[in-house]
Amino acid sequence: MEAVNSDKLNNSPTAGSSEQSAEQMVNQSEQGGRQPIGKSRLVLLGTALSWSLFQLWNASPLPYIFNVGIFNDGQARAIHLAFAIFLAFIAFPGRKKSFANQIPVTDWLFALTGSFCAAYLYIFHRELATRAGAPVTLDLVTAGAGILLLLEATRRALGPPLMVVAAVFITYAFVGPYMPDVIAHKGASLNKALSHFWITTEGVFGVALGVSTSFVFLFVLFGSLLEKAGAGNYFIQVAFSLLGHLKGGPAKAAVVSSGLSGVVSGSSIANVVTTGTFTIPLMKRVGFPAHKAGAIEVAASTNGQLTPPIMGAAAFLMVEYVGISYIDVIRHALFYIVHLEAVKAGMQGLPRSVTRTRTQVLTSFTGSFAGLCLLGAGIYYGIGWTRQYMGEHALWIITLVLLASYLVLLKVAARQPDLINNIEEDIRSTPVP
Repeated sequence: MEAVNSDKLNNSPTAGSSEQSAEQMVNQSEQGGRQPIGKSRLVLLGTALSWSLFQLWNASPLPYIFNVGIFNDGQARAIHLAFAIFLAFIAFPGRKKSFANQIPVTDWLFALTGSFCAAYLYIFHRELATRAGAPVTLDLVTAGAGILLLLEATRRALGPPLMVVAAVFITYAFVGPYMPDVIAHKGASLNKALSHFWITTEGVFGVALGVSTSFVFLFVLFGSLLEKAGAGNYFIQVAFSLLGHLKGGPAKAAVVSSGLSGVVSGSSIANVVTTGTFTIPLMKRVGFPAHKAGAIEVAASTNGQLTPPIMGAAAFLMVEYVGISYIDVIRHALFYIVHLEAVKAGMQGLPRSVTRTRTQVLTSFTGSFAGLCLLGAGIYYGIGWTRQYMGEHALWIITLVLLASYLVLLKVAARQPDLINNIEEDIRSTPVP
């Protein structure tokens, strides 16, 4: 009876409205929630596109091939932060329910001022190099304004907690002489602190921003492209195909699919919306109570913070303390608990869409593994041979081969049936492997 009611609920207008509300929540959390219209929308999209193109250009060998647009680490970090602050103020409103479709003048002023303060190190890098350690008034004013605007941008994008933590530690730099002996220090002057925080590469423009500029942004960008191309849905189907037939299979598939989706999204909220529309109703169908189905999906979706590109520190701290491998932590943290719940309740999995013998499974696995090995060897040695014998023409040849391969794969993929991508197209058995 519960399964029938859940099916009716999923196909009702209420289910559709709840899914739409979930998508709106993701939009507010991940993209700012602001939907500007007219020229403001074009500016928002153009800025995001320009930022992506800049990051791709900076990470590619093209600047050195054409000897133009070469940025050192400090300059790239400054431009990276300038884009981030500008987008934070025009995409995230100061209050959640204000100015949803328009950007007020104050936000434009904050965005332009913040991006100027961040790009200050790039615009005046030669002047700053000549007065290292001796900042002038303009340097200090820019640093102070930049820190305040960065804190406000952090509050808008990530909420007050992180902003408060950063403000506390900034304050700690000035009140050291008045703190208890255990954490006391001689303190820093306003000039020294502002110069250290903003003008040098040891504060805001330090290692963390460098990692974001060089690696994190590219991972998130390509992950977003994969998500829009359907990789997230593909990972869900793979998880159901591999684990859906086991005891409590949909719950186990939720764990794996959320981990795989985290590879391309890096967002726990997006994981819940993407995988939850499939996994929660299916978990309820095989016998999980509604509250446990929701709890398993939410807990599994935190894998988005434990897999690339996020790679949260919590999992690695557990590895360090308990002395076991990272894979064991991920597997036992949730997957084993789900298995125990399924066994305790006597649950069954989804019926298989295709039944295979062990010989067929072993043959398929061996063939797939061998094919991947041959493909990897062909790419590795093929590109190496091309670079060795084609010289300066190797780059263009490799580019043409990759483009041709992409078009062939696109043609093959277009002939395949589409995967289920919404809950109305019900899943009654495991997807075809």
